[in-house]
Amino acid sequence: MLVAPDSFKGSLDAAEVADAVSRGVSEVLPGCTVVCLPVSDGGEGLVDVLASAFRGEFVRSRVSGPLPGQQVEARWGIGAEGKIAIIEMAEAAGLLLVPPDRRDPKRTTTFGVGELLVSALDRGVDSIIIGIGGSATNDGGAGMAEALGVRFLDAAGMPLERGGAALLGLTSIDVRGLDKRLKRVNIEVACDVNNPLVGPNGASAVFGPQKGGTPADVELLERALDRYREVLAGSLGIDVQAIPGSGAAGGLGAGLAAFCHARLKRGIDIVLDATGFDEQMGNADLVITGEGRIDMQTRYGKTIAGVMERARRYGKPVIAVVGSVEGEMDSYIGGEGMLDMISLVNDSTSVQQAISSAGDLVRRRTKEILLRLTGTGS
Repeated sequence: MLVAPDSFKGSLDAAEVADAVSRGVSEVLPGCTVVCLPVSDGGEGLVDVLASAFRGEFVRSRVSGPLPGQQVEARWGIGAEGKIAIIEMAEAAGLLLVPPDRRDPKRTTTFGVGELLVSALDRGVDSIIIGIGGSATNDGGAGMAEALGVRFLDAAGMPLERGGAALLGLTSIDVRGLDKRLKRVNIEVACDVNNPLVGPNGASAVFGPQKGGTPADVELLERALDRYREVLAGSLGIDVQAIPGSGAAGGLGAGLAAFCHARLKRGIDIVLDATGFDEQMGNADLVITGEGRIDMQTRYGKTIAGVMERARRYGKPVIAVVGSVEGEMDSYIGGEGMLDMISLVNDSTSVQQAISSAGDLVRRRTKEILLRLTGTGS
């Protein structure tokens, strides 16, 4: 049996979820061989999962946080004998780094993300994998690019302030100082969404409110990112709007593609390839996956969708243990390869109870769903 869950945000990391599932399996099928393969879709837990897969080490760097003047200690990974860096943008510019009463996507910056990229380049890596889930920013990756040597200028030729709102005054982009080491490094961006930079499904409209943006803020940020898109096209000849995922992390996807020649990919695909998921799949009779919450976005690139797609290639059944479900459970089971699903949260278990007792509940729910499938449960 192959156990490949993501983390349950706020309660268990992916390895802890996998361990709890494995214990539940053993209680129902004591002779079953269980292979645990913790995964991530590019958000929380990417560094832990890939550092382990690449037999790497963890590094800490002091970098700029998302708020002006803020400093944070960001944790990232180096693996494959020092050749690959694994970075989570949320370590430098994540929403959880900003107190709720200070969240303002007009001002937050990805400058610290660029500083992390510089740290990785200083270590002489050949490849960088960067997960861009969980951002507090809406600056199109301009802060990141500034840290790498790019200058964003207004009509008077003066540098812009950092933050998404300032891009409304962008007139030109000077890339002469861009770190030349980027040319020899392969960068893959692990995205968990494929939203475009601007428009009704763009960075500002969809994710701005989650980062503290008011309706007026969202309208301003939309215009600012559209201006950014226009100047990028004129200065660099790149149409970032045409790149799926360019709106991820407040447009950081666009900035990474434009300035770092990065390739944007579904995070779950990057992780499944790196961890040898397909090789393990061949010997499995059943796959158990899971993540903290599933909703209508799940099928567009989240962990469960990616695992199901791979399992279908091999004709393997999939079941899921999840934290909570938006809508009716039955709508996620059946047609796309999901054999069955069970949630920690139900009529008798609240969200808070599920969070506080997540490990034991994952074990128990795994046991319940397997007893149900084998016809031995009540």
